[in-house]
Amino acid sequence: MAAIKRVSFLGLGVMGFPMAGHLQQAGFDVCVYNRTASKAAQWVDTYGGRRADTPAAAVKDADAILVCVGNDEDVRSVLLGDDGALAQARPGTLVIDHTTTSADLARELDAACRDKGLSFIDAPVSGGQAGAENGQLSIMCGGESEAFERAQPLFDATGKQSRLLGPAGSGQLCKMVNQVCIAGILQGLAEGVTLAKAAGLNIEDVQQVLGGGAAQSWQLNNRALTMAEDKFDFGFAIDWMRKDLNYALAEASRLGLDLPLATEVNGYYQQLQDAGMNRCDTSVLIRRLAPDWPSK
Repeated sequence: MAAIKRVSFLGLGVMGFPMAGHLQQAGFDVCVYNRTASKAAQWVDTYGGRRADTPAAAVKDADAILVCVGNDEDVRSVLLGDDGALAQARPGTLVIDHTTTSADLARELDAACRDKGLSFIDAPVSGGQAGAENGQLSIMCGGESEAFERAQPLFDATGKQSRLLGPAGSGQLCKMVNQVCIAGILQGLAEGVTLAKAAGLNIEDVQQVLGGGAAQSWQLNNRALTMAEDKFDFGFAIDWMRKDLNYALAEASRLGLDLPLATEVNGYYQQLQDAGMNRCDTSVLIRRLAPDWPSK
């Protein structure tokens, strides 16, 4: 397997910007593309490296192409088509999609890459913006074992762990499981914090003592206090969570499954979107439990 030296990174949002930076700092020669060119210029100013004006130009001579954009159609726009990255990728190039998408898209991209002599891994991540900034993401992968092994130096630069879960699409399926679990945890945490506040308990004390027991979770450690303080202007926006939950619920329907809690929480997020809170952090679920909802 040829060692990866030149990397193209497409998409510099809150996750992609620091992820591409970790790759540059790890010694890879990184060329970035972003739909908003000023963001790519900012990245070069911050980390060095290079930028390009189109996806096709960004992947010239790349050994690996990494993508981290918004949804299925965003991925198609940067990878497929006459000016997409795959049109210019050299045979043998490794393509890694870090975007959270449908499993169907992952399988579609795997087939497209095979047709062009490329390798593909779907590799959605968990850990949020803080995980991306600190290089501590958990990376869920679908693809062939040889491609996964070749990608390890890239994953080591951006994550704390990575695991191959099966063929193309398996990483996206695992990310769906992740989002379903988080939705339930956040709803439970919202109700627990609401009860604690109404009972007059000190939320910091509650968070610390629960963190040493069976209720411990990342959400408890990182969101209990901010939920109690009514702070939601950070983190993972509910617009993105609804997109992810809709992928999960569609997959569950295809498999003949009923996921009642995920369906219910997805409906709560829609209510919050309708109330204009679509860019708030996912922990804004607690707003629905306020006595004056939906006016609050």
